[in-house]
Amino acid sequence: MTLLILDLAGIFFFAVSGSLLAARRNFDIVGSLMLGSFVGLGGGVIRDLIINQGVPLAFSKPVYLLPPLLAAILVFTHALGVQRYRRTLLVFDAAGLALFCVTGTLTAHQAGLNPVSAALLGVTTAVGGGLLRDVVANEVPQVFNPRGVYAIPALLGAGLVSLFTALGVFGPVLGIAVAALVFTLRILSLRYGWRIPLAGRTEAGRNAQP
Repeated sequence: MTLLILDLAGIFFFAVSGSLLAARRNFDIVGSLMLGSFVGLGGGVIRDLIINQGVPLAFSKPVYLLPPLLAAILVFTHALGVQRYRRTLLVFDAAGLALFCVTGTLTAHQAGLNPVSAALLGVTTAVGGGLLRDVVANEVPQVFNPRGVYAIPALLGAGLVSLFTALGVFGPVLGIAVAALVFTLRILSLRYGWRIPLAGRTEAGRNAQP
């Protein structure tokens, strides 16, 4: 039950980010619902297909369709009182990232994956939906955005969940604590512009060399 609640919460937070992006790009309500569904359900669908558990939960359990619908309605009716779409989008995206790296890793463990594979699948679950959202909306995916770290906090969170689960000490309190840590790191990285090293030196950097 705890896993289901966390999963639905993660879907909702991610779906809000998708609907906010749709509003910022002047999509209609159908586009908002579709984009929210892509980001909210996409990571879980990828996870379920990889572990080969049969029909993905997004299609076998109707309750998984409610968070994207609620998110689209809340954004459409301005119930969230959003004034700055971009900042709010990133906050909700960070919350979804934090919860999905936990639930994705736990689901992978329950499917019998080893700790390393479970952590990697947790990261895939966390970043997969956001990647779909940004590609569909013709945005630079957050996972590739050099400003602010994205996959690293998710990898840390998934690694901790996998470690605690392997040691037999994982519980709801630890899960929430890990999600809070991932969320905090993501928000701090945006606030202070933390960056990870680029894949290669820029042209300007090369020209500056003697």
